[in-house]
Amino acid sequence: MSVSRRGFMAGATVAASAAALASCANAGDAQKVDAASDAETRLTAAIVDFDGPHQAGIETPVQANLNLISFNLKEDADRTTVTRLLRLWTEDARSLCAGKVPLGSLEPEMVTAPANLTITCGIGPRVFEVADLVDKQPDWLQPLPEFSLDQLDEKWGQSDFVLQICSDDPIMASHAMRHMVRAAMDYAETGWLQQGFLNADGAIEKGKTPRNLFGQVDGTVNPHNAEEYKEQVWIDQGADFLIGGTSMVVRRINMNLDTWEMLDRASREESIGRDLEKGAPLSGGEEFDQPDFSATDKYGLPLIDKNSHMARATAPEDAPEQKIKRRPYNYDVQPDPALGQLSNAGLVFITFQKDPVKQYVPIQQRLDESDRLNIWITHIGSAVYWVPPGVSVDGDGDHYWAESLFADDA
Repeated sequence: MSVSRRGFMAGATVAASAAALASCANAGDAQKVDAASDAETRLTAAIVDFDGPHQAGIETPVQANLNLISFNLKEDADRTTVTRLLRLWTEDARSLCAGKVPLGSLEPEMVTAPANLTITCGIGPRVFEVADLVDKQPDWLQPLPEFSLDQLDEKWGQSDFVLQICSDDPIMASHAMRHMVRAAMDYAETGWLQQGFLNADGAIEKGKTPRNLFGQVDGTVNPHNAEEYKEQVWIDQGADFLIGGTSMVVRRINMNLDTWEMLDRASREESIGRDLEKGAPLSGGEEFDQPDFSATDKYGLPLIDKNSHMARATAPEDAPEQKIKRRPYNYDVQPDPALGQLSNAGLVFITFQKDPVKQYVPIQQRLDESDRLNIWITHIGSAVYWVPPGVSVDGDGDHYWAESLFADDA
């Protein structure tokens, strides 16, 4: 049978196309396999050092998932109870963060992918009372003043302990939390649980500021290097047991997305003081450029509203110490009919600083007095904790969280 040139070429084209499609499919499958392999390697190999001069989970780049859980000591607790709990928690947290099985655990398959797991411990003021160490309690370790616009709910209030558990894998974060709860059952009872989320692993560039549910980049003015953390976050004065630690403020902030989403884009940016696309000040430039509060438009009006969120939150020139490390997470949970909103969303707003009275409170007072975002946000929870310094298995430092607090000469 003779085959025409046209027929031959058509047949060859079809065959080539089929081969190309098959090749693409195989390549796609291979890419999926490679991606899955990369993801598995990334999750299993991603280990944040637990031991060190400071606790992890503060300077650590933010992970995708947060479980922030509170604990209250049982009524018969004493100093021995506190030290036993802190010893146990420290040992188990060290193992979990390293992808190792804690002593007594029957679930080795649950810890194979730490995915940058960090477990950070905060201690509330009542612990000093229970341990008969009130004379050593830092002056700033007390409830924040109730600001005029606060609508605080006791169910999101102060507790004896808090564990900040973060991981890029929600299963790992959940398992770590469950294990720590189980470990504490003889000594403390669980209180509130605040869960949060940020962009998934790989969804944003490393070092890029995460966004909250208003679309706002949140944390632009955070410390970005060791010197800035030393200046703003790590305690370097006072009793020896405080050195290397920090303070943690937890505020739960409800965000009214229903009314926020009624605003046009320009109004949203004017309220924030930054553009939404890249987080740059409305005076121009890029996200990390200094805002020019004196800049005006062609009508002589300020480019940055003096009552915008960014303007009110900025440390004044005569008080440069009013800077903090923000580590907020978004939440979006079952709607609450009492709110009268279609959603129940907001921020688990976590900050770290040397002294919340000197650093956090003045910022919040300015925001409370006049922040254009106040129309759409409500603070509904508040708590303050001391975060002890880091620990190590060997060396001269603490071997378990807050060990030096309980030393006779602390």
